[in-house]
Amino acid sequence: MTDDVAETVELRNETAKRRTFAIISHPDAGKTTLTEKLLLYSGMIRTAGMVKNRKGGKLATSDWMTMEQERGISITSSAMQFPYKGYTINILDTPGHQDFSEDTYRTLTAADSAIMVIDAAKGVEVQTKKLFAVCRLRGIPVLTFINKLDLPGRDPLELMTEVEEVLGIQACAMNWPIGSGREFVGVADRRTKLLSLFTKAAVGGAARAVMQTVALESPVALAALGEERRAKLADDLEMLEVAGNHFTLEDFRAGKISPVFFGSAFTNFGIEPFYDAFVELAQAPSARPVTPISAHGDPDTATALDPISGPFSAYVFKIQANMDPKHRDSLAFIRICSGRFERDLVVKHFHRGDLVREVRLSRPATLVAKERSTLDVAFPGDVVGLINSGFSIGDTIIAKSVAQKDAFEHAALPSFPPECFARVAPSDLTKRKPFDKGMGQLAAEGAVQVLRQWDNPTADPFIAAVGRLQFEVLQYRLRDEYSVETNLTELPYRCSGWLIGDPDTFKPSHGSVLAKDSRGRAVVLCPSEWDRGYCFKLNPDHRFVEYA
Repeated sequence: MTDDVAETVELRNETAKRRTFAIISHPDAGKTTLTEKLLLYSGMIRTAGMVKNRKGGKLATSDWMTMEQERGISITSSAMQFPYKGYTINILDTPGHQDFSEDTYRTLTAADSAIMVIDAAKGVEVQTKKLFAVCRLRGIPVLTFINKLDLPGRDPLELMTEVEEVLGIQACAMNWPIGSGREFVGVADRRTKLLSLFTKAAVGGAARAVMQTVALESPVALAALGEERRAKLADDLEMLEVAGNHFTLEDFRAGKISPVFFGSAFTNFGIEPFYDAFVELAQAPSARPVTPISAHGDPDTATALDPISGPFSAYVFKIQANMDPKHRDSLAFIRICSGRFERDLVVKHFHRGDLVREVRLSRPATLVAKERSTLDVAFPGDVVGLINSGFSIGDTIIAKSVAQKDAFEHAALPSFPPECFARVAPSDLTKRKPFDKGMGQLAAEGAVQVLRQWDNPTADPFIAAVGRLQFEVLQYRLRDEYSVETNLTELPYRCSGWLIGDPDTFKPSHGSVLAKDSRGRAVVLCPSEWDRGYCFKLNPDHRFVEYA
């Protein structure tokens, strides 16, 4: 076997083992807890932490930021890679709060599939619907995990019906809960007809639950459930066979049906069967759309880039500053889309269609939250961290061997119009230098947007965000990471959008203002939706777009 053939075989085999996915949910549905339990069951951690640090307990691994640990919420997406039963897992834990939705939407572009976590008591919530819509728009297949079965909740059939009616997708129960609340003891696998019965091994699910697999008709099942509960379970399973949706792998990967699983991330009941099924069902990295550099991102020129036969390529979907506070560094997260990555690989760096430089990738890292390990080789589907790389969100990286005439870009990442605006300044003017550095780094990672007045670009900039909580995070991080206290003054604008047309002939209505974003695009800021509509009645030759 020649070296080229051996490398191709290795590339194909390693790519087939990759499972790159995001976990999405409404806040407090248990998304980060579920992530933590995958680390537990993979053997990466010995005891699992909790999102909220109760009585000094261990904190969730993926919530590495100080403010996340103090507030008990996920603020920034985190990426982790580790082995699980013969597979290589790349998991992207995303914030559930809508104020951080832009970070979540960008991170979803790096996923091949998604796990949607639903609270058994609350069902499908607002942010769940929004995130599911993004997955559907991007063609990302979605598995559903109905969580918190250890607490009082709604009927499983009612929850599945709600998934179908609210999200507009067929749902198929792959397993079925045995009891609920305090009587939740396990799950029944519909395919094998076997029961997984669980026993707590530690308080708060800090250790793996003890699992016993038995047949429904076995004496062990009878002793655990009793005749009445066993008979009801048998009736439920028979009813699903007759009236339930038929599951096929093709329909799942085409986004037509969502396989549904039940369990409790808190107690670990149902977690191992769910993840075992996930790695079997979820797809490996597949072809992704790219457009020729010469076409300037025209979607009509898009072609499919095969992960095996294509040259090495990746794109930057996230920037994170100060994951290592001792070094004040910046980490670019890249999703490898095709080809084999090796340490010290020389690549071409493209920024918005322009060739910026050729650069040697000499400091790659694999991550488990903020913990890094030097990486020597990676494959399609892997998420790699590049330290102090000089990349920006949305940049494309391709192998140096690709000729300029054959160069291409990966699809542009979504941008969303901010709805909250403010001015921020250091409380102590002697802190201007660290303030400017902090603002530059936080803006580069997308924590906030920086806008300048169109007709007065030297004036103090506007700080813009999708949600108000982003301002709190900004001030916290400037204080915690750069030792700068700040004063923040909110501005009276409540909506915005990018302007299509000549900005110099645009006449803002009273109360509106024309600004320029970091890419030089004109943005209109308005105090209300009514004012925005009136603004464009005054300017019939201009258009207004909400996504760019």
